[in-house]
Amino acid sequence: MIKKVCGNTLYFDGCNTVELAKKYGTPLYVVSETDILEKCQEFRDCFLNKYPNTRVAYASKAFLPLAMARLMDREGMCLDCVSGGEIYTAKMAGFPAERIEFNGNNKSPKEIEEAVAFGVGRIIIDSETELPIIEEICKEKGKIMNVLYRVTPGIAADTHDHMVTGKKDSKFGIDLEPETIFPAIEAAINSQYVNFLGFHFHVGSGIYQNEPYLDSLEIVLDLVKAVKEKYNYDIKELNVGGGFAITFVKNEQRPPYKYFLDPIMERIEKFSADLGIERPSVVIEPGKGIVGEAGITLYTIGSIKEIKNVRKYVAVDGGMTDNIRTELYGAVYEGVVANKMDQPADDLVTICGRCCESGDIVIYDIPIATPERGDIFCVYSTGGYNYSMSSNYNKVVDAPVVLVKEGRDELIVKRQTYDELIQGEIIPDSLK
Repeated sequence: MIKKVCGNTLYFDGCNTVELAKKYGTPLYVVSETDILEKCQEFRDCFLNKYPNTRVAYASKAFLPLAMARLMDREGMCLDCVSGGEIYTAKMAGFPAERIEFNGNNKSPKEIEEAVAFGVGRIIIDSETELPIIEEICKEKGKIMNVLYRVTPGIAADTHDHMVTGKKDSKFGIDLEPETIFPAIEAAINSQYVNFLGFHFHVGSGIYQNEPYLDSLEIVLDLVKAVKEKYNYDIKELNVGGGFAITFVKNEQRPPYKYFLDPIMERIEKFSADLGIERPSVVIEPGKGIVGEAGITLYTIGSIKEIKNVRKYVAVDGGMTDNIRTELYGAVYEGVVANKMDQPADDLVTICGRCCESGDIVIYDIPIATPERGDIFCVYSTGGYNYSMSSNYNKVVDAPVVLVKEGRDELIVKRQTYDELIQGEIIPDSLK
């Protein structure tokens, strides 16, 4: 068990959460190495070891300090990067360039040039205007780049609208209208500077059903067949994206990942056999699926304000600066008073943050043990897109990150100082 209660105290991967809060201060991100390793093993068991010629590319946008890049390297995962900064982080962590895929809907020429120079394994092209830029850079550097086209299958998954990426009206991917997609494919096939591998699609995030993946896959397989018939060209790689749901609250348990992956692989294998081609390599891109449940956030409770017959607000020393997902996506979390685990959760409260925004809410209407100023509050399942989307709004410093495993705790991101907060700022001569 990653979470355990001893007496009145919550333990996380063998570590006393109250002592962690005292040692490192709050807000504090805590990430369980054990949980990350268990998720990696689940993907090995149900995908990598079960189906040959497959890869898992961890979606690094979910959480990518240097230590996470090193951990993913050690676990044999690939990396899905969407910026020059993510590629640079991977490089500084010693992550192998050939196991990096460069994604993103508006890569700058400078970022592409850096990716080509570093030797990333493939670039996933998001628009037909991107190919000429890659060709020009490859020509200048004397290189040939592996590429895929990200396509938009036109399937709207059942999730928050801000997390839907596969519908037709999307900033991501190339439209599948014949006058758009086929000239782009022909240009890539005939290019001297790229090796066209195949297609990438992504349906969204927080998906609990496998139907959107299978519906999107069917559309992309039709495209694979059309490419075979039109150009006598065999697609060698399919990337079906990520977005598999994780468990945020007890009444919404995530499906096992094989629920998504087995029918996807069965369909691709049957399709390939029917078409008479070698089954393409298949790539998935889990982010939260690997790190989401591995993280918790610890806060110290401060102001408590009860509005009679309306609501009881319990303020913590963080909020939307370290977790924007409640405001951005309507995310729902579970949490506990970590130093009162032996007390009944019979006080209905709303956990709010410290920012000057009415929308700075962490959890609405949650039953917890009666809170007091100075208590330690823990929010579960904050490993994905919390640290990576954090901000300095209200000039709040970034929270540190601690990696824990079986009672060991190690700092992997330092708490930002006030000096570091303003280190990039300059007073111009006109104001001196």
